[in-house]
Amino acid sequence: MNEMSQNPVAAVELSKIQGRAALLAGVIFETPVVELASPFVTQLFDTGQVFLKLERFQKTGTFKARGALSNAHSIPLEKREAGITAVSAGNHAIAAAWAARQLGLSAKVVMQSSANSFRVGRAKAEGAQVIFKDGGPAAFAEVERIVREERRTLIHPFEGENVTLGTGGVGLEFIDAIPDLDAVIISVGGGGLISGVAAAIKQINSRCAVYGVEPKGAASMSLSLAEGRPVTLDSVMTVADSLAPPMALPFAFSVIAHYVDDIVTVSDDDICAAMAIYQEEAKLAVEPAAAAALAGAIGPLRQRIVGKCIGIVVCGANIDTESYLTLTERGRRHMSAQLLSRP
Repeated sequence: MNEMSQNPVAAVELSKIQGRAALLAGVIFETPVVELASPFVTQLFDTGQVFLKLERFQKTGTFKARGALSNAHSIPLEKREAGITAVSAGNHAIAAAWAARQLGLSAKVVMQSSANSFRVGRAKAEGAQVIFKDGGPAAFAEVERIVREERRTLIHPFEGENVTLGTGGVGLEFIDAIPDLDAVIISVGGGGLISGVAAAIKQINSRCAVYGVEPKGAASMSLSLAEGRPVTLDSVMTVADSLAPPMALPFAFSVIAHYVDDIVTVSDDDICAAMAIYQEEAKLAVEPAAAAALAGAIGPLRQRIVGKCIGIVVCGANIDTESYLTLTERGRRHMSAQLLSRP
């Protein structure tokens, strides 16, 4: 199906998001919403309330399960026997394999040879056959070959109506739990998550601001918004590899341009500091992609949200112990040199 055959904003109207959420209910978790209450956080946000939407507890460890399962359900019955394929640095490969398993489909996923071994293991545990390729272009070329020769259906990591309808469930659950949110903050990679969350929340509570946060080394969506069209970066470099697609694509871009108030950028040091804050203040271990949203809240967005009721989507937690310890220690060192250090 050509998912750009209609206006993207019309394709994700509220009734369609609600219908897709109902379809996925019973398989997808309705993840918890909890208040982040600590003296440090209270000081940062000047007594404003901070609520966390814990997608890090979703099936497969990230929000990716929603879009992947939404996509898998949309595969015509006559095409399901051939199975699915996907290309990913990790989280989407895991989610695509899991989604295929829910529907009894085979999965062959392409991962970069530099992919974290922890995530590779998780993809294989979900039943995927994993093929390794060096570099992004080679990986995408391989998945295109698989689609062409094996007739598998490609489950895209962030682009298209089915992804946005699936991730819209995050927004429905969040605004249902906390109807009076003043702002919601979401990490941004290709835009599959923020497009769904923003579309759902804005159609229910148009007064709620929606902000995105990108790594400075992979800021394709903020640059696209500035230029008024999807752009491709020459290169990306960030510790948040789940937020590092080198391009924005038309469907997600269109929904984001319509519903998202602003996208800001943060450094890798800021992301690592937010990982440490999550550990110390919320007792949550998260991956860098999830920490980016908090880094945006305590950095470039802070003056806009002080004293307000804000929500932060904690999008995932697929990280191995060694990498986690290295990055949180980097974050603590960064905090000690910044105003974020404890009084």
